[in-house]
Amino acid sequence: MEQLEARSAPRRWGEKPYRSLDYHIRSTFGEKLYKISLDAGMSCPNRDGTLGTGGCIFCSRGGSGDFAADRSLSVTEQIRTGKRQAAGKFKGTGYIAYFQAYTNTYAPPETLRSIFLEAAEHPDIRALSIATRPDCLGPEVLEVLAQVRRVRPVWVELGLQTVHPGTAAFIRRGYELPVFERAIRDLRSLGLDVIVHVILFLPGETPEDMYATVGYLNRMDIQGIKLQLLHVLRGTDLAAYYEAHPFHIPAMEEYFHVLGECLLRLRPDITVHRLTGDGPKQLLVAPLWTGNKREVLNRLHAYLKRQDIWQGRSYIHG
Repeated sequence: MEQLEARSAPRRWGEKPYRSLDYHIRSTFGEKLYKISLDAGMSCPNRDGTLGTGGCIFCSRGGSGDFAADRSLSVTEQIRTGKRQAAGKFKGTGYIAYFQAYTNTYAPPETLRSIFLEAAEHPDIRALSIATRPDCLGPEVLEVLAQVRRVRPVWVELGLQTVHPGTAAFIRRGYELPVFERAIRDLRSLGLDVIVHVILFLPGETPEDMYATVGYLNRMDIQGIKLQLLHVLRGTDLAAYYEAHPFHIPAMEEYFHVLGECLLRLRPDITVHRLTGDGPKQLLVAPLWTGNKREVLNRLHAYLKRQDIWQGRSYIHG
């Protein structure tokens, strides 16, 4: 693997802004893109009994795809629906097909090939972003992804969440770090971009624990990161645990501070695809302040700008 810089200390405030997704999209594709969330109708080994039946402790019934399209529709129909829903706020012509719900490489290779190529060959799709688990990337799946990459750029999103084994066991992640590291090597050998999901403020983790996860990822050959605030959603095992054992939920400014420190510690070439997140309001238990997405984003960007690590909006539409 290529030797990568390991950043052990944060950059000084104002030294260099983080690499935003908006900047990356515009410099790579020459235009603004809208992300359409798709549901490929898959399950997850952490739900179907292969590894477990309850999923990760924080995962809702929608399998992280609560905002995805109707899985009963074809991929083409879901793209058409997504474009129609975006028409009022997006005037461009380019889209990213985001396979979001559950584990999107957890199906027979011929099924994956059909689904992904249907999206890749759509005239309005500029790239595919495929969310999956690192333990669901066998040789035949990798072959499919390589084939799709010959049609459109492919990003593969891996849910690491944390580098700490104790927390990983608590959230029922279901795989060890060597599995994650091998997945990165395999994906990069095919020229596929890797985006890693990290959840901040998991129960029991200190800011130093979160910074350690970022430091670990600085040594990995990854191209993007999604930094997500932990959401407690109604109906999840995490919600039941929170009711019985209340754990620390950060206030808005506390989250902004820790997030800013993570950005300062992040390797500068890693693109930041997400700075927070929002769960369905009807399911949200905590933190309730995340329910107003527009206010959170405006205040977050104002905070980052004050701290001189702001570089345009980090969110593409969608």
